[in-house]
Amino acid sequence: MLPLLPPGTATVGAAPAAHRAAPPRTPTAGEAGMARHLDAIRDDPPRLRVFFRRLPKGADLHHHLAGAVRTEHLLRLAAEDGLCVDATMTAVPPPCGSGTRPASDARRDRAFHDAVVRAWSMRDFPPGGDGHDHFFATFGKFAEVARRHRGKQLAQVANEVVAQNQFALETMVGPVPEGAEDLAARTGWDGDPARTHRRLLAGGGLDALVTAACAEADDADAEFRAAARCTTDRPEPGCRLPVRCVSHVLRGGPPALVFTQMALGMRLAERDPRFVGVNLVQPEDGAVALRDHDLHMRMLVHLRAAYPGARLPLHAGELWPGLVPPRHLRSHIRQAVTVARAERVGHSVGLRHEDDWRDTARTMAARETAVEVPFTSNAQILGVRGADHPFETYRRFGVPVVLATDDPGVSRTDISGEYQYAAEAYDLSYPELKDLARASLEYSFFSGGSLWSGNPTRHGYHRVRACRTSWPGAAQPAVACRALLAASPEAAIQWRQEAAFHRFGSLVGHGGPAPAL
Repeated sequence: MLPLLPPGTATVGAAPAAHRAAPPRTPTAGEAGMARHLDAIRDDPPRLRVFFRRLPKGADLHHHLAGAVRTEHLLRLAAEDGLCVDATMTAVPPPCGSGTRPASDARRDRAFHDAVVRAWSMRDFPPGGDGHDHFFATFGKFAEVARRHRGKQLAQVANEVVAQNQFALETMVGPVPEGAEDLAARTGWDGDPARTHRRLLAGGGLDALVTAACAEADDADAEFRAAARCTTDRPEPGCRLPVRCVSHVLRGGPPALVFTQMALGMRLAERDPRFVGVNLVQPEDGAVALRDHDLHMRMLVHLRAAYPGARLPLHAGELWPGLVPPRHLRSHIRQAVTVARAERVGHSVGLRHEDDWRDTARTMAARETAVEVPFTSNAQILGVRGADHPFETYRRFGVPVVLATDDPGVSRTDISGEYQYAAEAYDLSYPELKDLARASLEYSFFSGGSLWSGNPTRHGYHRVRACRTSWPGAAQPAVACRALLAASPEAAIQWRQEAAFHRFGSLVGHGGPAPAL
């Protein structure tokens, strides 16, 4: 077992009792049996892999659609569209002139196929190598593919999410990028969020962009249903996956574009239920992202007041000593939580390098600001793993923690691997794994009331009164519980997961099939 904390932090980082996670709970008889089964197979990699693939694993809440598509699938889409690949392994539009090759050549030239896959993903990247630059460079290399066919990409990803025994997905996409660039160029940025917002609204410019984004989403939905055969008598599994989109904002862009994308995403979230909010993407350590960080927080403060129905998960603290000057390690997570009032933060590995980090952790615990943890991504991009990772620090302070994949296509990983890593690196018990899966639904942005009462991170997962006497996976829910499940998409998804846990407990120890959704 790896040590859980860096030397010297075990006592100085102690959380006050009011802000600690719930104490270990007494497992039920079924959970105790599953815990024994897990302990028995910890040194049996094949069986352990089966266990974690079958384990119900909630939702993926930190997920970039383009980066989630399997690289081989992107290459097939490139071939179908007649795209070309240049000498830098970058996809470019046809015709394929000098210095380029048709992407379709990858179908019959294995060496070319493998070279593209390596350039577009972390495949064969040296373990322990500095993967930061290679990781982020992949997106530019397959960008010409990713900007096309959002529906086909989602069909592949949704099937994989369901196969991983997950029940919902929040994924980041970039709505109408060319339209946003055009509106930003026409509107400009004068340093004042309120004035710039008024100019975006003047003459219906922003509303026209929202309408275009809704139409784009309609087209993507239609393409998804066709690709996944959702209207046939043999629909693919992804057809039944609840999906919500988070509009991404390119934090490395000029202020006019950043503000326009923020406003578009927030206004879109209040108009179209398929969208829930916005997030800042691109490397947090980029020169423009660092220069404009405080400005981006100011923009968000204004727009959050204008669009209170939009949700805000933020990449924050995806930084590490040596990657940026020390001054940039001091407050990014704190500002995301206390200035922008983010409802979830992503990565946030730099916590213990920030000023007043304990106060930030206590604030996150009190507000139930969840942290999204993609272990593989943190290791590949920043080299942060094991005892260096603040995973256990967040948990000790009572901060809600959810596991995520980030860009599983680029990283060549899946959510089962993330759960398995957590169990092995931090010696997590079966009930702890189960509660991580529950947290990923509890802190999702799906609408409606929760199946759980109070603050489950601090007080444990106890069903609300309406469903207290009903047992998922067993008898028909009580009338009041059925009413909650019918009215609340979130509670309905949580109920499905609890029923899957019931089936999982009865099947996994006997080599039965993976629990169905």
